[in-house]
Amino acid sequence: MSSSDESLEGVFDRAFAGISRARESFSPKLAPHEVGAIKSISTGIASISGLPSVGFEELLEFPGGAFGIAFNLDEDEIGAVLLGDYSHLHAGDPVERTGRVMDVVVGDALLGRVIDPLGRPLDGNVRVMASGRLPIERPAPPIMDRAPVGVPLETGVKVIDALIPIGRGQRELILGDRQTGKTAIAIDTILNQHGKNLVCVYCAIGQRASAVAKTVATLRERGAMDYTVLVVTEGSDPPGLSYIAPYAATSIAEHFMEAGRDVLIVYDDLTHHARAYRELCLLLRRPPGREAFPGDIFYIHSRLLERATHLRAELGGGSLTALPIIETEAQDISAYIPTNLISITDGQIYLSPSLFELGVLPAVDAGKSVSRVGGKAQRAAYRAVTGDLRLAYAQFEELETFSRFGARVDVDTQKKIEHGRRIRACLKQPQFDPVSMAEQIALLLALTSGLFDLVPLHRMKDAEHAVRDGAASIPADVRARFETAKLSDADRGTIVGIARKSLAPFQPKVEKGS
Repeated sequence: MSSSDESLEGVFDRAFAGISRARESFSPKLAPHEVGAIKSISTGIASISGLPSVGFEELLEFPGGAFGIAFNLDEDEIGAVLLGDYSHLHAGDPVERTGRVMDVVVGDALLGRVIDPLGRPLDGNVRVMASGRLPIERPAPPIMDRAPVGVPLETGVKVIDALIPIGRGQRELILGDRQTGKTAIAIDTILNQHGKNLVCVYCAIGQRASAVAKTVATLRERGAMDYTVLVVTEGSDPPGLSYIAPYAATSIAEHFMEAGRDVLIVYDDLTHHARAYRELCLLLRRPPGREAFPGDIFYIHSRLLERATHLRAELGGGSLTALPIIETEAQDISAYIPTNLISITDGQIYLSPSLFELGVLPAVDAGKSVSRVGGKAQRAAYRAVTGDLRLAYAQFEELETFSRFGARVDVDTQKKIEHGRRIRACLKQPQFDPVSMAEQIALLLALTSGLFDLVPLHRMKDAEHAVRDGAASIPADVRARFETAKLSDADRGTIVGIARKSLAPFQPKVEKGS
């Protein structure tokens, strides 16, 4: 036998000796592993046997990469809400615990992306590589961690910024019948945040795919996707996905808020969310209450909206402003879900079908709309120029209704009606046309000063654009005071002079006597 054969034999001997020692030192560890089984499958839910140690709202894994949430924990079975496609699941299939609650990806990598509540991309791009994950259900910040709401969130919509101001950290409900422009106000608000260092999260709940595609195209076309995240569920998705969508979107928004940033979140809309939750509860045989909604329907929305707040400076000073949208039927704002959300939020913007049919867009009913934060979230310059605008507008609406009966009115009343008509015409605004703060202040000051009263109604649109163009010539030092201080008499005089000069071509010419 050669020396090479002997060396090779030694290598094998050493290798087998090492394997033998490793085998002898290995002691298998037995670990319990819970596996349940599907008893039955219904629309969006599954009944499961086994899994005795599962926790409430724990994430469950099904075959084929499907997931569900343990919702009902009964003595002999578990009622699970299914997330995503479940057409391949059958009775008898195994179910495993994950040991964690439902969570979602968070981080700056989400900006500009369209995802579903599970974090899966819907925009055709690569998988989202985020910086971390957060549970979708999180406790709201305690009272002692919150700061007063005092910084305005400018929507760019004249009637809202002037009459129903919204603050950063506020919850303002948008409600109205179908097709009255609720989503349009929310999209305009997102577009107006361009260049203002504010992150926007748009949560579409059970929307039509065509409507979502139109919204994405609008935001992308106008450069708003750079600071926006879209969390989307479509009408064809299981109700479980629609149920978790707003919670997942809020966790994404909270990540930015806790990093010290200002965030706006839009829930479009919570009517679909409430109906998805009702569907799940009825399928899980939870006892129905008013309008067949379960008894905890108020709680699922209150624990969601309570997460919107303004944090103290010691915690970063970030804010989360919520704009939930709700749909009414036949203008009934006293229905169950609308009254629930009105009581939870800090005010509401009501859109009237009557105004919509008259072509008054946005169709905001100033009489039924309110911001409970009010002037505290409005800059002093706005408060100085709006003055009695709301009162004058409300008086006009009452007098206009009265005058429709053909009653004769005196000169003062007729002046109030004509002034109110100019207010309404000036507060009209097309979609995707946000108005800057300087332009709004110039318009509002011209209104309250009566400069538009002599402008013919059919020329109001051109007159308004003339004042907006003239606002560009407001001196820089006056513009700087818009942000910080109340307007002085000299500032008001400067702005009124510019507005009067802009409106000069629209004033009727006074004929000289012969």
